[in-house]
Amino acid sequence: MIRHANADDLDTIAALHLAARATYYRGHVPEEEYAGPEEPARTRAAWSGAVGRGQVLCAERDGEVAGVAAYRPVDGVMTLTQLHVRPDRWRRGVGAELHAACLEAWRAEGVTTARLQVFDRNERAKAFYAAHGWTPDAGAPRSGTHLVLRLTVEAATE
Repeated sequence: MIRHANADDLDTIAALHLAARATYYRGHVPEEEYAGPEEPARTRAAWSGAVGRGQVLCAERDGEVAGVAAYRPVDGVMTLTQLHVRPDRWRRGVGAELHAACLEAWRAEGVTTARLQVFDRNERAKAFYAAHGWTPDAGAPRSGTHLVLRLTVEAATE
């Protein structure tokens, strides 16, 4: 089930985010940058803002939040700012379901193009996005250690 996140989800979302980030940053980024003592509070505060804007979706499995996605316009372009799945729920369709729900929301808003950034060493995420039609942004393919990808949001078919 996909639903909008609420304030009661913040601790769960923050923990999920931190666990997912650790899997792809470990060994590539200094640990204090993704798991330092300030990260839990900083992460929760960032998610609180996103939840407050109403642009955070949760995927529930067995009564628990198994994945989360956040999006918002950035510089006039709809941006998938976060998409994380609990590592113990990988490869079970949670990410695909969240992605489809984002597309549905964007279509309802009339969005025709979307953007995201993915850590350049996160091979799992890069493969996921490529499989869902995301391609390198021709105008700005990189942002530091992240690749910038774009997606044309096709209109819903009847």
